[in-house]
Amino acid sequence: MQRGLRLIADGALEDGDIESLSERLGVTSRHLRRLFTKHLGASPLAVAHTQRLHFAKRLIDQTALPMADIAMASGFGSTRRFNDVFRNTYGRTPRELRKKGNVVAPFAGLTVQLPYREPFAFDELLRFFAGRAIPGVEVVQEGRYLRSVTVEGVNSVLDLRDSGGNISLTIHGAGTRSLLPIIQRVRGMFDLDASPDDVARVLSRDKRLQSLLGKQPGIRVPGAWDGFELTIRAILGQQISVAAATTLSGRLARRYGESLTVSVPGLSEQLAPSLIFPRPEKLLRSRLGDLGIIRSRADTIRRVAKYVMEGKISFDSSQNTDDFCRSLVEIKGIGEWTAQYVAMRALKDPDAIPCSDLGLLRAFDAPDRERMKSAELTARAEAWRPWRAYAALLLWGSGENSGG
Repeated sequence: MQRGLRLIADGALEDGDIESLSERLGVTSRHLRRLFTKHLGASPLAVAHTQRLHFAKRLIDQTALPMADIAMASGFGSTRRFNDVFRNTYGRTPRELRKKGNVVAPFAGLTVQLPYREPFAFDELLRFFAGRAIPGVEVVQEGRYLRSVTVEGVNSVLDLRDSGGNISLTIHGAGTRSLLPIIQRVRGMFDLDASPDDVARVLSRDKRLQSLLGKQPGIRVPGAWDGFELTIRAILGQQISVAAATTLSGRLARRYGESLTVSVPGLSEQLAPSLIFPRPEKLLRSRLGDLGIIRSRADTIRRVAKYVMEGKISFDSSQNTDDFCRSLVEIKGIGEWTAQYVAMRALKDPDAIPCSDLGLLRAFDAPDRERMKSAELTARAEAWRPWRAYAALLLWGSGENSGG
């Protein structure tokens, strides 16, 4: 059920193909409809329809885009259908709704507001991204997160900041057709659909986590724009510091990444993202020794690229995490830590946790005892389900040692 909702939020029913969604979830379409009706009182298609409608309403309220562009961006087949749906739902046409509100003046980029549930630990999330920002691809400065992306073959720059109750997202360079997939992925990346109360209710039963929740209310699990990029970044971070891994990832991006020509008004070229992270085909035959990447790690990077290109590894968030981790650790050079870390951030599994992580084990250091063992942490973490990823973020934030 939760996996189905995540896939719908990621656009799985944009084409209305419920049979395809059912296959991805490993159930029959009839069973899927029954589950949605029982727990939500609505069919999967009705949920997807409501999502498109809300997205279109947000664009009407917050932008000056032409109605035809909004209809296309929100997945309606035609402007006529777009108008009919709004008239039936709101009793007004989209143009009449805009006249009643405040039309936002056009920007150099398109800006929308993405709501979240408070509390929201935006500063902690930004610090996590800042320490791991790939030079040339990501920039974190003065309360902003910027990064380059490619959606449907179009390169863009995303610019995000907290605006109190919402994340303000400005998209530079993308067409309206890319808006919905971009926003869906950004919501996952910044964990905007998390329920802080539900997380706190479970984790506060552990005295150590209860104390940390008081210091870090509204903790979020940082997602990833691209699962392949994150996996490569995680491989580079094996057994070295976060800072060293960041340096190596920047070298990799400079050599094999694509140059970006999208400008960000008010931001100098030196500070703006300038590269698109290299795709698997670029790294399949890469030469990485002179970049400071050891041979075994370079071999692992090429293996991952090969597996992704052959379809043996995907980062579809609907898949079972245990199955995904088993597939990933089959690749020589990848262990359970890397697999769980990627599942936590790329698959957005709230229960994934790399229990062998040294930073997590050190978080329980005490003068009168030996360092906690991985098996001990695994046992203790059973009480944190289904929010073990949030516990990991709390523990990483409690000291100098943090994962990835």
